[in-house]
Amino acid sequence: MNALAAVSAAVVAAGGEGGEEMPSVLAVPIDELIIGIIAFVIVFGALAKLALPNIKKTLDARADAIEGGIKRAEEAQAEAQRVLEEYRAQLAQAREEAASIRTQAQADRTAIIEEARSEARAAAQQVTSSAEQQLAADRAQATAQLTRQVGELAVTLAGKVVGTSLTDDARVRQTVDDFLTDLERQAAR
Repeated sequence: MNALAAVSAAVVAAGGEGGEEMPSVLAVPIDELIIGIIAFVIVFGALAKLALPNIKKTLDARADAIEGGIKRAEEAQAEAQRVLEEYRAQLAQAREEAASIRTQAQADRTAIIEEARSEARAAAQQVTSSAEQQLAADRAQATAQLTRQVGELAVTLAGKVVGTSLTDDARVRQTVDDFLTDLERQAAR
């Protein structure tokens, strides 16, 4: 505190020596203040007339560009959302079409398999029927041939037993036919 008292005493002593008061640092001369205010009003008026409209136009243009950009961005976002919804709808439709095509293909496959099976059964039935007919024809031919051979053998044996040839006689043929008929009846029983 001694240092503070010494400084204030030095300031009082210096002020008391010359008898002249020191001007205040915060005091502004009135004439300079009036000239400064007039110059400020002139510069401000000139700026308001010349620069302020251009600044305002530029600010309005920037505001419009920003608002337009926001509006365009919102429109683009809405368009993107619409396109996305269309894409999703088309994708769902494509999935439905694919499912129906798969279902139709499976139904077609089943129908083709059934058709092929029925054709194979019909072909097998036809082959079996044809084979049975061929077997029946072969059996009838073999039976007729055996009957003829048995008849010829019987006539030949009867001719050897009797000692005369019996090949042209109608009665001999009738006897052979009766004999064969009896054999068939016995076989059928």
